[in-house]
Amino acid sequence: MDTRAQSFLTSLFNAAIAAADPLKALAAALPAPPKGRTVVIGAGKGAAQMAQALEQLWPTPLTGTVVTRYGFAAPTDHIRVLEAAHPVPDAAGLAATDALFAEITDLTEDDLVIALICGGGSSLLAAPAEGLTLEDEQALNEALLASGAPIGAMNAIRKMTSRAKGGRLAAATRARVVSLVVSDVPGDDPAQVASGPTVPCRSGRAEALAAVATYKIALPARIASFLATAPAPPAPADPAFAGNDVCVVASAARSLTAAADLAKAQGWPVQILGDDLEGEARELGAAHAARALGSTAPRLILSGGETTVTLKSKGRGGRNSEYLLSFALGIEGAANINALAADTDGIDGSEDNAGAFATGQTAAAMRAAGADPAHHLAANDAYTAFAKAGALFETGPTGTNVNDFRAILVGWPT
Repeated sequence: MDTRAQSFLTSLFNAAIAAADPLKALAAALPAPPKGRTVVIGAGKGAAQMAQALEQLWPTPLTGTVVTRYGFAAPTDHIRVLEAAHPVPDAAGLAATDALFAEITDLTEDDLVIALICGGGSSLLAAPAEGLTLEDEQALNEALLASGAPIGAMNAIRKMTSRAKGGRLAAATRARVVSLVVSDVPGDDPAQVASGPTVPCRSGRAEALAAVATYKIALPARIASFLATAPAPPAPADPAFAGNDVCVVASAARSLTAAADLAKAQGWPVQILGDDLEGEARELGAAHAARALGSTAPRLILSGGETTVTLKSKGRGGRNSEYLLSFALGIEGAANINALAADTDGIDGSEDNAGAFATGQTAAAMRAAGADPAHHLAANDAYTAFAKAGALFETGPTGTNVNDFRAILVGWPT
């Protein structure tokens, strides 16, 4: 990829990240301070940066605890930042969830809880329901990650097997809870972000069982047995949520608009396919390759959402690199097509890259470096293929998470 295209694609990604900057996002959504205490809880891959921003913005004393992924912490003065495992929960996540409950259990109606919720919180809030163990929750997460099911289906099951998700964390306090949410889910339903620990939803056992059947999810035996009789999360009309508020402060739609605005200012015709695209990553990559090849005039094609990967092997890579490897194969040999696909949190799956770059020559470059792109795609090993071609996109943790960012340049405007 030539440096001009790579630089421009990177600037689009940076514009999307800037639009979800925690300081800017939170500033317009803060509630009034309470008569009593202000206590902060939070979970997600951007929770520490949200806490850091809130400390700068909040006008009165506050305390609290948030949990983020290992390596994603940020310095704070009054809010404790804990770290735990993602995407499969660990004992540190279990202890962190207990710490969040401890922060809010003894509060009164005069107090205020500010919940900072963003993507990744489902795994970080390790809280198996009574009768289940951390090992059960780990086995469930591994089964869900391998299933290829969309996020809504996975969350319907998670909410039935947790003592924190599905609004249960918020239901544990008498204080008013204001949830400030950075959305990483298609449609921006706050009840789906991090499986909605402070936001109730209407799903229950029927929806969870339907998800298992529809997506043929191989549940661990203990989870399947528990799910058959598991009690539903508290309903939205439950008095525990009276007076609570929820605000989505950043989302994929806003970030895509920011990237589009930057491109338009530089003369690019822009097409946004949507901020809520789902489905198999490799199938979407092939479809977008066909779309790019069918474009006859210069344009920028943007999209967001959350694709899925049905694991058939234990290769390296996340959904964005798998999407882009399929895309690269689909456009092989084409001239003047440049693309970037990346996760806005800076980590694609469990690797150290945000995503990757691709052109019509990327597949050939992989072969020249000793990597068969078709083989690596079949093995869910896109990371290795892009690494050999020198086409990884590495940013480090960005401090936010508004899901996938995909940008395709066709030609160049004159």
